[in-house]
Amino acid sequence: MIRIATRGSALALAQAGEVAALLGGAELVEASSDGEPGDKSRFVRGVERALLAGEADVGVHSAKDLPGEMATGLEIAAVPRREDPADAWIGPGASLAEVPEGARVGTASLRRRAQLLAARPDLRVEELHGNVDTRLRKLAEGELDAIVLAVAGLRRLGREGEIAFALPAETMVPAAGQGALALQVRHGDAEATERCARAADADAVRELTAERAAVALLEATCASPIGIHARVDGETLRIEAFVGLPDGSEWLRDRVEGDAKQPAAAGAHLAERLVGAGAREILDRAEALDAR
Repeated sequence: MIRIATRGSALALAQAGEVAALLGGAELVEASSDGEPGDKSRFVRGVERALLAGEADVGVHSAKDLPGEMATGLEIAAVPRREDPADAWIGPGASLAEVPEGARVGTASLRRRAQLLAARPDLRVEELHGNVDTRLRKLAEGELDAIVLAVAGLRRLGREGEIAFALPAETMVPAAGQGALALQVRHGDAEATERCARAADADAVRELTAERAAVALLEATCASPIGIHARVDGETLRIEAFVGLPDGSEWLRDRVEGDAKQPAAAGAHLAERLVGAGAREILDRAEALDAR
């Protein structure tokens, strides 16, 4: 039976279980991130380490967490049908305009912070870490008035009922890869690659390819205050972006269309336009502020 490497969190296990069903059954192998450096990508590295060690055949990642440069010897074999990539507001109001003035909002994402404050400078955005259950518990205990999480994660955990409203992309451009899963295999593993092909969705692959191309050319990381979202509509691929400072005081937005069969070119075109408009300078300043 094919073996799937996954983190041990409830969301990671739900995602891996979803993939196992798509592959016609699989054994789940929990990969440890112990001993990895403390940044967010340590979870990715734990799964990659299990793959490279031969402890598993397929690694399942939230695509938004996967760095632009993967470990040598590994490749993305498939991207299943994408879940809703939007961000979800959990708290009072039926839209961002209806949220009470000065509400305390929890998020660990600079991307979400920047876009929330760009739209509503009065909000008090506070650091919030932990898994989905931990964040929802802190909200329920009154430590915050609202939190922002991914719609996809809440759906996969059966917690969709917690969502007050989804934030439209015009307000909150999702993270590159949000809502998508990336199935990673060892380069040259024909059997695992063939099995993963069962789960592949052509539109999801194109969207993720475009988003990752833009992120790579912008030299952004998973911590950068940047949103990139592509959507395939027939033969057309539409891709939009937000780049801003974490305090929402300065930002850029742009959107382009391209050939859905040339997703990397569309992503590169968007990135080039953003760089020409000063996006790299904004990102440099954002990263300098975050490093303080």
